[in-house]
Amino acid sequence: MLNILLLHELLDRFAKLFPHKLVKFVNANQKIMSSVIRVTKEFGFEMAHALFNHDGPCRNVHGHSYRLFVTVSGVPENNPASPKNGMVIDFSDLKRIVRDEVIDRFDHAFVISGCYNCEKPGRLREMSENTLVVNYQPTCENLVADFAGRIIKRLPGGVKLCSLKLYETASSYAEWVASDNE
Repeated sequence: MLNILLLHELLDRFAKLFPHKLVKFVNANQKIMSSVIRVTKEFGFEMAHALFNHDGPCRNVHGHSYRLFVTVSGVPENNPASPKNGMVIDFSDLKRIVRDEVIDRFDHAFVISGCYNCEKPGRLREMSENTLVVNYQPTCENLVADFAGRIIKRLPGGVKLCSLKLYETASSYAEWVASDNE
């Protein structure tokens, strides 16, 4: 609170010396506080999968070191009394959401499609204590769409998911963009 009072005192002195400059400062500050800003956080996890009925080597069990980039947007909070002042979302809150919805579920998991016949998932599950059977082919494209749905449900009001980039390898990724899915 002392810093806010000191700032107001400095602005009052500045206004008396340069009244035309203060107007520009206040307008710039208002513009900054009403701007929509995008913020991005990067995550990493390890996951194995096998692609049902694939015509190449990806039909076999194999794994990747995934990199997930989560971009959200919103207007930064403009409340000096709030601990989140100046933030679209606290990075620790975004980390918790992505950890709960994606990382804790998929990290070191073996993911397969429910399309496998009844006996094969049982045999595949014996290979891993953390086997996830999903209702889609677990390609990078389908995973990133699934992750978007999981994350959107958990974002606070005023924060919008803009995009996800899921790197399956260093040079290959799938991207989900909100404007393409409206």
